Amino acid sequence: MKTKEHYLRLNENVSGIIQSGCEFKGRLSFEGVLRLGGNFEGEIFTNDILIIEDSGFVSGNILADVVIVSGKVVGDINAKNKIEIYKPAMIKGNLSAPSISMEEGVVFDGTTKMG
Repeated sequence: MKTKEHYLRLNENVSGIIQSGCEFKGRLSFEGVLRLGGNFEGEIFTNDILIIEDSGFVSGNILADVVIVSGKVVGDINAKNKIEIYKPAMIKGNLSAPSISMEEGVVFDGTTKMG
């Protein structure tokens, strides 16, 4: 497992950044890597990597290849490859992926399904 710092330094192939202080509502799809540090309400679809930073908040469902969370999510996360969750993350929703890892100190309210 790669560390949270590895993903936060990941800058190559960054398709977009939604920084702290920004808000977005709707349906979002992208290629590459999206770093989300602001607020998002809606649905997110990608075949690539979504990184939800400490300051990030998502209200809605996520479908991606890889999801890395250290912010807050209210909604279901479905990943084709893996979900990695790092403190101080707070998640209220269901997780589904072949690989799910959760750092000690994460707040999680939901169910997990691996496979």
